[in-house]
Amino acid sequence: MLKNFFQSTTIITGLFLTTALTAAAADLTIQVTNLRSTDGNIHFAIYNQPESFPKKSGKFAGKKIPAKPNGVSAVFAGLKPGTYAVAIYHDENANGKFDQGILGIPLEGYSFSRDAPVFLGPPSFDDAAVTLKEAGTKITIRMDY
Repeated sequence: MLKNFFQSTTIITGLFLTTALTAAAADLTIQVTNLRSTDGNIHFAIYNQPESFPKKSGKFAGKKIPAKPNGVSAVFAGLKPGTYAVAIYHDENANGKFDQGILGIPLEGYSFSRDAPVFLGPPSFDDAAVTLKEAGTKITIRMDY
């Protein structure tokens, strides 16, 4: 009888933990608009630490999606609810780099979550920060060229 009690307790605890872990995961859906062409790829970088934003080596998650006529959508599934910032760029020539000209002037489209403004450098993490809720969050970013 004691053995059955422990088995039942173990099963119930396992189910509770599985449910709790599933509930703690959320999806961040990012819709990108205002693409000037369907050439190349849209690169996404998700950051969860202010000090690493928007450094290439500091991204928490990332992906690339081929550009499409009506924009693209990317889903980052299973993230922990919290605060994130997003950086994107349109790699039109598909060389895997964010091309820049003289003095670092961008030659390809780019933008940040909350359409955070750029002034002599990237915005701060706080300016681009979005809150990922337990139910998930969908944001739209307008590509700038």
